[in-house]
Amino acid sequence: MKGLAEGIQDALQYIEQHLTDELDIRSIAETAYVSPFHFQRMFHALCGMTVAEYIRCRRLSAAAQELVLSDVRVLDIAVKYGYESQDSFSRAFTRFHGISPAAAKSGGANLKAFAPLRLKLNLEGGSVMEYQITEKAAFTVVGKAFRMPYADSYERIPKLWQAHLQSPDAKEIRGMFGICMDETDTEMTYLIADLYFPQKAIPEGFVTHTFPSGTWAVFPCKGPIVETIQRVSRMIWDEWLPNCTEYKLAENVELEAYIIPPQDDDPAKAYNEIWLPVTKL
Repeated sequence: MKGLAEGIQDALQYIEQHLTDELDIRSIAETAYVSPFHFQRMFHALCGMTVAEYIRCRRLSAAAQELVLSDVRVLDIAVKYGYESQDSFSRAFTRFHGISPAAAKSGGANLKAFAPLRLKLNLEGGSVMEYQITEKAAFTVVGKAFRMPYADSYERIPKLWQAHLQSPDAKEIRGMFGICMDETDTEMTYLIADLYFPQKAIPEGFVTHTFPSGTWAVFPCKGPIVETIQRVSRMIWDEWLPNCTEYKLAENVELEAYIIPPQDDDPAKAYNEIWLPVTKL
């Protein structure tokens, strides 16, 4: 994708320049030339944290410097960095730094520094990455839908799977797919789903979703599920997309297809795929 590397750096710079302003994800994503949906998934894959977590850490780090180096009141710094009250700021500050703002202001305390990120994308390759561009006919899935904030999704999704596999719903839906879909700039829908066949009744409480025919980039993930999917996801954003000159991301969808489950004797035998809808540049 042309401009992806520059766009990410521009987005980080934009966050830094507006650290004390009201930041919204659409404005940040626009500087990276991708949708809010793809930017948030890209950011987590590359940085290991959500956009909201990064902004919070940068603000609390910068606030600590001001507390130590200036005579500004704690309340004024709390308001400057987006907190509605001194109490909410104090709680967040204490969780991050391990001491209260008042203790930090008194001097001599050890504070945590969280420097701005400087991402270096791999624009020259250096590793072999398997993928396939394939045309897929329209298909429909059926499953359980969960709506959630992006900021919570990476913690909630594993718990959703754990609960699903232990519930009666697992008899209806095996879980062939884990699907992230855009809802709003700050919320997403996650589906635990199987392929839908019209001759089968839709269980109560389940939903269907149809994906139109189109072009998909398919990335194989060979080995333990969590480890390989995270590794391949990072490589997609770090290597494949910055180097890709023929395709760009299309719909706000990311699909994980679970094809061969882990084997008790050898988890490395598992085989899964990441699917991303793309369109020609």
